[in-house]
Amino acid sequence: MADNSFSDGVPADSVEAAKNASNTEKLTDQVMQNPQVLAALQERLDNVSHTPSSYIETLPKAVKRRINALKQLQVRCAHIEAKFYEEVHDLERKYAALYQPLFDKRREFVSGDVGSTDAESERHSDSEEHDKSAGDMKNKVVIAEKEDAAAEELNPKGIPEFWFTIFRNVDMLSELVQEYDEPILKHLQDIKVKFSDPGQPMSFVLEFHFEPNDYFTNPVLTKTYKMKSEPDKADPFSFEGPEIVDCDGCTIDWKKGKNVTVKTIKKKQKHKGRGTVRTITKQVPNESFFNFFNPLKASGDGESLDEDSEFTLASDFEIGHFFRERIVPRAVLYFTGEAIEDDDNFEEGEEGEEEELEGDEEAEDEDDAEINPKV
Repeated sequence: MADNSFSDGVPADSVEAAKNASNTEKLTDQVMQNPQVLAALQERLDNVSHTPSSYIETLPKAVKRRINALKQLQVRCAHIEAKFYEEVHDLERKYAALYQPLFDKRREFVSGDVGSTDAESERHSDSEEHDKSAGDMKNKVVIAEKEDAAAEELNPKGIPEFWFTIFRNVDMLSELVQEYDEPILKHLQDIKVKFSDPGQPMSFVLEFHFEPNDYFTNPVLTKTYKMKSEPDKADPFSFEGPEIVDCDGCTIDWKKGKNVTVKTIKKKQKHKGRGTVRTITKQVPNESFFNFFNPLKASGDGESLDEDSEFTLASDFEIGHFFRERIVPRAVLYFTGEAIEDDDNFEEGEEGEEEELEGDEEAEDEDDAEINPKV
């Protein structure tokens, strides 16, 4: 038989390798002639060449040492910033004491413990004061005619359902309130913010003051938010100011049969051996605003929370911050809805800017499509 391992003196495997190399070269030429492939390769090269970390790696060792020195300066800046926020907290405590007499007066108006005078309830502009004297006589006649009718009008005590109305007006709060929570919240008389004492770890307490009611015996329900204002040792560059890191609620002393945070369900159980069926009752958690006072605990000892728990905890922190920064200082404006309108206008502006940016991005995409048409 003829030996097929050689062809004209050339080994067969060498011939096969040459054919494969030729085919690979042809395939490479075809691929490189495809504009889409070239564009993808160019984009990848551009991304690699412009990555900050890749640029840093190309720098001389002496320059890298100087960059590390700058980072150490940045860490020191973060610690100074933390001290700044601690002093801000001290200022908040100082001015909270100045605000409190006004908030106490607000509570008196809301509860009806005192009535407001004309001077306290009316504001007059310069033009109103100018016209006041001219209309005095006419006003006296009108007032005299209305006195009898006014005496017959219902004159409720204070401002009914003041805080409950705020809960209904603010979406963030109304989403937490169930129908069976509403009668309880109508007994809410005041919400206060108390800051931690000097020298104590940074925190604040929300106090919910209730009038005597048929649901629980506590006159005050509290929620404490613990804060941290120091750079993280593992990642000091992420520091952006104080953050809430944990919170504690309180025990609600519910009256018998009035606990809205649990519900009683009936469940049938079948005995495996005898086949008999019995009905048992058990209490299970129930959705309620008052679960706000029994919060999740932040993870500790290296344990991590699941995604749902982390979201719940983050939402809790956001609500606590909103009470402190917006609701308590500006309560009357959330009662009337004026503050809510301001918030809505601000959010609409942000959305408008986002839409405009999206439009620009679409235009850029169209330009890219013209430059790199599909084949």
